[in-house]
Order: sequence, then structure tokens, then C-alpha cells
Amino acid sequence: MKNLSVFAIIITLLFSSCGNQKKQEVAETNKELSELSIYNLPSVWTSQNNEETELKDLRGDVLVMVMIYTSCQVACPRLVADMRDIESKLPNEKKKNVKFVLVSIDPETDTPERLKEFAIENEMDSDQWLFLRGSESDTREFAAVLAVNYKKISPMDFSHSNIISVFNQEGELVHQKEGLGVNNGETIQAIIDLAK
Repeated sequence: MKNLSVFAIIITLLFSSCGNQKKQEVAETNKELSELSIYNLPSVWTSQNNEETELKDLRGDVLVMVMIYTSCQVACPRLVADMRDIESKLPNEKKKNVKFVLVSIDPETDTPERLKEFAIENEMDSDQWLFLRGSESDTREFAAVLAVNYKKISPMDFSHSNIISVFNQEGELVHQKEGLGVNNGETIQAIIDLAK
């Protein structure tokens, strides 16, 4: 009988602690966003899986973001390689709280189908990789938030900034690194420090 009572107490404590953790998670997601959060942007995006999403749907994860276009032959392949390098150097226990987001600056060409193909071609088709395309105005607005400049210079080519950005779980920019093939040590450390 005594063992049964101890077992009942342990079970009760386990369930109550799980409930408290869930209440804490709900409270954190209901917390008011700062004015600096990208989750305040009203834009609607389409993923490589042809699903509509808003940036606020990503709340709770550390976001590592870059703007690319899939037909790019020069800078974007290097940015993609940098993103994969960052992902590969993160400890496995941190990866589950990180989302790698690649936003297209060429939504006309980068259809959900093309984004999906690109993800598969580049071995970026797990759940932690998200490819997004939006309207031209939403893409411009988001690029301005990231301080990414881009300009169409031919029917299939863009000139653009090469910036990888890290956002905390509340959508606030905490780190940016500009350049191609640069040392990503600071970026990786920023992600590790944020990921719980």
C-alpha cells in the first residue's frame, strides 16, 4: 500500500510539472511582441510545401534567415553552402529549436514547386528548413527590415546583398553577418546562445 501511495504521488508530480510547463509555454507565446519583432509584419508567405504561413507562425524558434533566388548562379549557392555549414556545426540538442528560413527575392520564378525542388537538390528538405515566397511588396518590405538590397538587373538575374540574419524566439534581430564564405563562428555562437 505504501508503494502504491509513493507511486501515486510521483505520477501526480509528473503530470502537474508537465501542466505547469505547458502553461508557461502558452504564457510565453501570449506575451506581447516588441515593436522590433518581425512577427508584427502582416505578410502572408507560401512555403515549399505550398502552405500559407505568416512569420508569427514561427514564433518560439530561433530563426536563421537569408534572402536568395533559386536561379542564381553566383552568390546564392555560396549563401546556401554557408547556411548548411552553420546547420552542420550546431549541436544536435540545439537544432530542434532552430529554423533555417530562405526567402526568395524572385517570387515570380520561385514557385512552391521550384522551391521544393531546390530544397531537395540541396539536401535541405527536412522540417527545420523552410523556403518562403511572397508578394513583391511583402518581399520588398521584409528585405528592408533585414537591410537586404536587391535589384533585378536582367530577366533572370538580380544584384543583392549577402546577409545571414539570426532572430530570437520573439522575432527580434540579434545578429547579422554579411559576406560569402566568411567565418560563421559568431553566427553559430549567437544561435547556440539563443537555442534552449
